[in-house]
Amino acid sequence: MTTVFLLITAVLTALIAGLFYAYSCSVVLGLGKLSDTEYLKSMQSINREILNPVFFMSFMGTAVLLPVTTFLFRGEQPVFIFLLLASAAYLIGVFGVTVAGNVPLNDMLDKFDISSSTAEAVNQMRESFENRWNLLNTIRTVFSVISIILVVCACIWRKELP
Repeated sequence: MTTVFLLITAVLTALIAGLFYAYSCSVVLGLGKLSDTEYLKSMQSINREILNPVFFMSFMGTAVLLPVTTFLFRGEQPVFIFLLLASAAYLIGVFGVTVAGNVPLNDMLDKFDISSSTAEAVNQMRESFENRWNLLNTIRTVFSVISIILVVCACIWRKELP
């Protein structure tokens, strides 16, 4: 049963790492080429649409399953250490950055009424949002990739154990 937990954890961690990686190397680049108004409207739409059961299952599932799986392997070295490090990287660098950084920015943008704002206000909103949001997204992308690398290491070492 512990192997099943490890595999499900690996899949969910990989899904989140893939989401952030794909977003960083495609969506961010495409959005960056839009006008201020198009950019803000697009980000508002994306931020609203990502709040769906499939995203929450993988994002929150990883936050729950990484520590649970780590606990299940507490007696197996080095698998436990890899999972402990993966849990820390995910909970701090992905989950924590999202909750403390990206979500407040998303909430600020969601409250911004683009249609009744001046071009200058729209430009100022983009300036205060885009670079900070992209930096935070890069941080969580890096940490989600670190997390999946560590989970893969745990899977490899698990396989090699007698």
